[in-house]
Amino acid sequence: MSMRKMALDYGEVRIGVAFSDLLNIIANGYETYTRRDLDADLNYLTQLAREHEVDEIVMGLPINMDGTEGERVQATRAFGEKLQKVSGLKISYIDERLTSVSAERLLISADVRRENRKKVIDKISATIILQNYLDKLSK
Repeated sequence: MSMRKMALDYGEVRIGVAFSDLLNIIANGYETYTRRDLDADLNYLTQLAREHEVDEIVMGLPINMDGTEGERVQATRAFGEKLQKVSGLKISYIDERLTSVSAERLLISADVRRENRKKVIDKISATIILQNYLDKLSK
């Protein structure tokens, strides 16, 4: 049986969540999760992955434009390692440079008001991260 992929756009305050379809062709935005504390976040995401029959979690890495890895990349990897321990799932990483820019442009072009963009930007970013990953898988 085919298993879905789940993508996370990890942030200090919010985490964007997206899931693939069963054929792992199309990414669908799911939610923007507001973080509580580490244990609650890890348990919530693990439960979500189980409910959606996920076999892999893809996390966007916020690599600097010059290709270097800063503190945000380290924080993302640290969270990913903890999530892997709790969930037992494979964690993959993909360069997410310009993902937030793409998401912002998409929302602006859809005429979404600024205050509403903030609520969905992370979910849209997670969707773009996952779609990029799925497109790489299919090649």
